[in-house]
Amino acid sequence: MSRIYDCSDETARKDGIADAASAVRRGDLVVLPTDTVYGIGTDAFSPTAVAGLLATKGRGREMPPPVLVGSMRAAMALVEDLGNHGRDLMEEFWPGPLTLVCTATPSLNWDLGDTKGTVAVRMPMDPVALELLKEVGPMAVSSANKSGQPAASRVEEAIEQLGEEDVAVYLDGGVSESPVASTIVDLTYAVPRVLRSGAITIEQLRGVCGTVIGELRKGRTRPKKDEEAKGSEGSETPEETDAPETSEATDTPEASENARTPAARGTEAPADSAPTGSEAPVDGGRTADGDRTEN
Repeated sequence: MSRIYDCSDETARKDGIADAASAVRRGDLVVLPTDTVYGIGTDAFSPTAVAGLLATKGRGREMPPPVLVGSMRAAMALVEDLGNHGRDLMEEFWPGPLTLVCTATPSLNWDLGDTKGTVAVRMPMDPVALELLKEVGPMAVSSANKSGQPAASRVEEAIEQLGEEDVAVYLDGGVSESPVASTIVDLTYAVPRVLRSGAITIEQLRGVCGTVIGELRKGRTRPKKDEEAKGSEGSETPEETDAPETSEATDTPEASENARTPAARGTEAPADSAPTGSEAPVDGGRTADGDRTEN
């Protein structure tokens, strides 16, 4: 049976985060609040755990989950290329409801599903989520609902859909601050393009990037990459699958058991050896900072 913790109580919150962290390290599933809807998550570096997450939601490998991080540095350790605007978008909207699809670091030893070499990454603005993420490192997290059903804005809604057999811990953070999902932006093209409209508007994105290609409606044809590179204000992109969390690009290279970067998981990395903004974890993958002021 699941263990449920009321995070509005300081003692219960502390116990709940400790229990959830232990569960994640074991490869179990936990439900946690975010600044949008509730999420169900697990260790991003455990293929078995990620497979369990997808099975619990009723999804296949063609719909891989995004990855939540506790700091910008953690995100940088997972991403090979942020494009021309990724850093600016992170600094403006993180922590917050913006998911960025980027080319993943090829040496990472993980299996999120059929990502085709990309990762959808986000840093949420929720104190419970951030505290857990700093304890365990990057987590594969999807919305805490059965695939095709409404997202949960309260922990009771998540329990109703997911039950208490597959989920080890539920962290009750109260009613979600916003029922609107995160905006998903693909940075693998020359011009950023919106895969899913959400809490961050395209006008806000254009305030940072200038040109942003909007989400295409059904029936539209996706522009070719050279056309996207030219870009134009107000242009649209075709609607993606029913799971905009899915990322796309080229196939992921095979990763060896020792391929995890020390910044992304588990090994202390000297500060002078990491590129600007990359993860410098302490104590088994924990991050030393988690707010947008680090840059």
